[in-house]
Order: sequence, then structure tokens, then C-alpha cells
Amino acid sequence: MPEAAVIQSYIDLRDSECEARVAKAKAALGAQVVILGHHYQREEVFRFTDYAGDSLKLSRQAAASEAKYIVFCGVHFMAEVADILSRPEQIAILPDMAAGCAMADMADLAKVERAWRELGQILEPEEKVTPVTYINSAANLKAFCGRHGGIVCTSSNAEAVLNWAFERREKVLFFPDQHLGRNTAYRMGIPLEKMAVWNFNRPNGGLTQEQIQEARIILWQGFCSVHQMFQPEHIDRFLARYPDAKVISHPENSFEVCQKSHYVGSTEYIIKTIREAESGTRWLVGTELNLVNRLHERYKNEGKSIHFMSPTVCMCSTMFRIDPQHLAWSLENLLSGQVVNQIKVPEDEAELARLALSRMLEVSP
Repeated sequence: MPEAAVIQSYIDLRDSECEARVAKAKAALGAQVVILGHHYQREEVFRFTDYAGDSLKLSRQAAASEAKYIVFCGVHFMAEVADILSRPEQIAILPDMAAGCAMADMADLAKVERAWRELGQILEPEEKVTPVTYINSAANLKAFCGRHGGIVCTSSNAEAVLNWAFERREKVLFFPDQHLGRNTAYRMGIPLEKMAVWNFNRPNGGLTQEQIQEARIILWQGFCSVHQMFQPEHIDRFLARYPDAKVISHPENSFEVCQKSHYVGSTEYIIKTIREAESGTRWLVGTELNLVNRLHERYKNEGKSIHFMSPTVCMCSTMFRIDPQHLAWSLENLLSGQVVNQIKVPEDEAELARLALSRMLEVSP
């Protein structure tokens, strides 16, 4: 068997050359490979995907496919979910291991376990607190939730998951994204004063014993750097110019942005809402640039005007690392019988993560 080709030999190739090699390798591999593309993926790569969607939807589609190789054009936690949910004989691959998620990295296992211990000095977390992790988190945090009676959520089902969690214990520890937790809890009728933010860099999260005891939901101080860019004044300026426009935002945006938006929902919800909108409507969209550009191109012939919320270009820079060069490298190595950048979650960890995911799927199939 030949040695694996090294990525350095691909780095300086032009995108057009790599795209031609990707197309050729994909055709040669046929049904052996399925390429998954997250909605935020760059267009040069997105065009080669067999399935497009969010991380959970894509992982479930890959697991149901006949493919031996799952090439995930997304970020690290997404490829982990694909490995956790896929069949044992399937192999999950991330074209560039440097494609991570800054928000996911804000809640690592050591910090969450320390928070759990510190909560244990004030109350009994196994009886009082349900841990809920956003799917945008590492596999070991999903396993942590599985171990401690917790659950995973997505931006689509966060409300149903929180209802499940509150039915079991009186409080929730929600990580890593504070904004999804806050926006969802507020929509459920939980007042802001019943929400506490856990600063993972300070003892006891920087909270007093009274604040912890009074809180119904403890929000990890994490955020998405892309959605953090959007500000309420961006909405104000746009509506001053286009008063009949509609504003739609992802719930990873700040509370203030979501409160000023006409619609708030997941990436799939944003796509569906704009797809079903009447022609001639104008939209300001608060989510990642590649998706907004794709929606603009897809629906401009229907007379829909779709605008990116921030005046500053902001895209998911880590997902942008998945480029035609890395995709060509991954696929051509598979053609030669070599697997590069396999994602393999340890089985004991994967089993607990599957438990937390299965609870979510029972709540929201």
C-alpha cells in the first residue's frame, strides 16, 4: 500500500485544479464516500457535498447511507457527532484537523467538571441541576451530560430539551453558548433575573451562593464569535432605511439582537422562512456570511432581497479552513487506500454521548 500523500504537496495548488481533482476522486470513489457540508461552508467546497444541513441532520443522513467513508466539511465537533452516530464500519474524516469551534472550546471538560464540583459545595447538583450541552460542543461534554442525567440540544429543539430538563430537576446548567440558553429560556417565560452567567475563569463562576440558589438556569459564559458581531444598531439602521423589511436572526445572537428581530430560529428555520416568503420581500439576516450569500443568490430571481446584518465581513474562520486543497488531499488518499484525519471518539465516551443524544432524540425526533 502506498504511503499517504502529504498535505504540503496540495497547499500551493490553485483552487480550480483542486476542484477538478476533487470531482475526479469523488466520481472514482462513488458510493464508498459521502461528503457532508454544513450550511456555513465556503462555496468552493459546498458544491461537492452530497448532503447539506446542520451537524445533527448531516450525521444522521451519513449514518443511514451506504458509504464507508464520511467526509465532513464542517468543524471538529461535527465530525465527532458523525463518528458517534455512524455504524461501526463507517469512518468519519475531517479534511483539516485545525477546523475547530471557538465557542465549543470555551467549555472544555476540565472547566465543566470544576463547575460541577463548585456547584456541589452549594447544592446537590445530581438532584438539583440538569446539565444541558449545545450540540456545538466536544464529545466528552456530551458524555459528561450522559453520565450526569443530562442531555444535548440543538438550536431547533432547545425549548423542548429545556422543558425536559426542568421536568427532572429544578435548575439547568447550560453550556457552552449563553445566548442560545438565554434567548430560549426567556421565550419560555423565565425572567432574566432568574438567569445567572457562569464565568468559567473565576471561582464559583463569579457568582454568590444566593445567585446560584436563586437561578433557574445557569448560563456558561460562551458565545459564537460570528454571531457576536451583530449589534442592535445594525437592525435600527437597516429598518430606518427599509421600514418594511423583515429581520431574522439565529438564537446564538445576543438577547438584544433577538429582541429586535421579527423572527428567531435555527439555520434550517432561517432557510425555510426565507424560502417560503413572498416575492418582493426584503430580509436582514443575522447569521454566517456564506449562508447569507447563498440565500441571496438562490432567491434573487424570485425578487427577494437578502442582506447580511453586519457591515463588517464575518464568517466562520475555522470552518473556512476546509478548502479545496484539504478536500482533494482527503479524497485522493482514500483512492490510494489511505485514511487521513480520521475522527475516532473513544468508545466509552461515545457510549455516554450517545445516551445524551438519544435522550434528545426521544424528546425531539
